[in-house]
Amino acid sequence: MIPMSSRLALKLVLGLAAALLLALLVHDRNRWKAKTSHYAELLAGERAAHAVTVANYRVAAEQARLADAANVRRVAARQASISKRTEDDYENRIAAARAAAGRLFGKPGAAADPGRGRGAPVPALSVAAGSPAQAAGEDGFSHAERLTATEQAIQLDELIQWVRQQAEVEVSSD
Repeated sequence: MIPMSSRLALKLVLGLAAALLLALLVHDRNRWKAKTSHYAELLAGERAAHAVTVANYRVAAEQARLADAANVRRVAARQASISKRTEDDYENRIAAARAAAGRLFGKPGAAADPGRGRGAPVPALSVAAGSPAQAAGEDGFSHAERLTATEQAIQLDELIQWVRQQAEVEVSSD
């Protein structure tokens, strides 16, 4: 048997060991709670930063979408303006060419353009010539063929100008 004082000492040692162990466990628990709290704060901060980043990207995407839409409207308006101006120039040049041809070839009605420049009329076939010398004018073209060639040259010239102007339109916005 263990004497009473030894038992008391053993109980005291065991009690102190249990108290020390309890103190260590409480300290360890508090340390883990502090770490957990710190990590929870870090996680909350990261989530908040992520939410701000997502919001910023959404705002930037909407601004880019609006800028793109404005750019599309600007480009479309510029291209429509070029097309309208080219069409007007073409019609004016065709009307002037027809009027000049009418004055030169003595056809007073040729100056009036019932088609308003929408398309060059196809010339009618001429009556067959009586001899090779009568085939056409001096340069080999009849008056109608000369007018048709002039109209086609004007059409090509206006088309070339239209293509060049359309190519100069800046389609990207910086």
